[in-house]
Amino acid sequence: MSSIDPQRRSDFRSDFRSDTVTRPTPAMRRAMADAEVGDDVLDGDPTVRALEARTAELLGKEGALFCPSGTMANQVGIGAWVRPGDEVIVEHTAHVLSYEGGALGFLHGVQTKTLTSDGGALDPDEVRAAVRPDFIHCPPTGLVCVEQSHMSSGGRVVPLANLEAVSTVARELSLPVHLDGARLFNAVAASGVAAERYAACADSVQVCLSKGLGAPVGSLVAGSNDFLLRARVVRKRLGGWMRQAGILAAAGLIALEEGRERLAEDHALAKALAQLANEREGLAAGLPETNLVLVRVERPGLDAPTLVGRLAENGVDVMALSPETLRFVTHRDVGPPDLERLGLALDAALAT
Repeated sequence: MSSIDPQRRSDFRSDFRSDTVTRPTPAMRRAMADAEVGDDVLDGDPTVRALEARTAELLGKEGALFCPSGTMANQVGIGAWVRPGDEVIVEHTAHVLSYEGGALGFLHGVQTKTLTSDGGALDPDEVRAAVRPDFIHCPPTGLVCVEQSHMSSGGRVVPLANLEAVSTVARELSLPVHLDGARLFNAVAASGVAAERYAACADSVQVCLSKGLGAPVGSLVAGSNDFLLRARVVRKRLGGWMRQAGILAAAGLIALEEGRERLAEDHALAKALAQLANEREGLAAGLPETNLVLVRVERPGLDAPTLVGRLAENGVDVMALSPETLRFVTHRDVGPPDLERLGLALDAALAT
């Protein structure tokens, strides 16, 4: 197999595994060093409070809570709504179900009613039909979970009209809705729909700062003041109430203000990456809407994990989402030179 020059490979790598691999910018590092801090548990941290207030403003909610991770923020949100024995209606490939370590059952003692979807868009009629009757033999339906953008479909943007329709059904039945908006601002950049309009479809919303927005750490969960009273208790139980967390929140504020403006660049790069993959025989990529590109490996005798290994040998890191599918994620720390390296790496990896 031919390969990229070893010296070049040792000096440079292109990391498409996730948008979580970004490094904090110089502006973030300065803000972290200069952050005004306090004990967030005892007296409150002013920079954390500023980040929570700004996030709530963008989402049109009464308040928000800062958490160390998206998984924790999702589980804080979910835990504030449900009780043990409840059932949660959720899309069958949703992140909260598939990629959070079984937290729904382990932490909250709930079970799930899973529905299939078209790119993360649940059918409102199926949501209505999935709600359990008020009957002693049935688990009570406690929550509906939705996701924006939808990771497992390759960062698809769930249409606003669909989220509104699902929300209408849930509210008619007095059910809360939790929105996993880890990449909500990617959906905003791709669709032109304001974050507040998406968030209005849900009673609690999680947004991540350490993906495309580029902060080193942190997610927030937002909602009403009544919701936040319960959410703070869950966050406390999960160990998510930090002390001088303003050091982290300062970077989050920079990410929130500056990171949103450049997400369209990631989306353009993702489209170019899909085109590059489609130019190689044995690979097939769909047209990405945001910054995730799913590439199907269709060459006989070659699977995605094997191709991951070959690309790594040639200076490109990527993730296998399934035995047949690679997931590429574009972000601030990759650009056109990395696409050039990827093209060479793919040619080398497919040469045998």
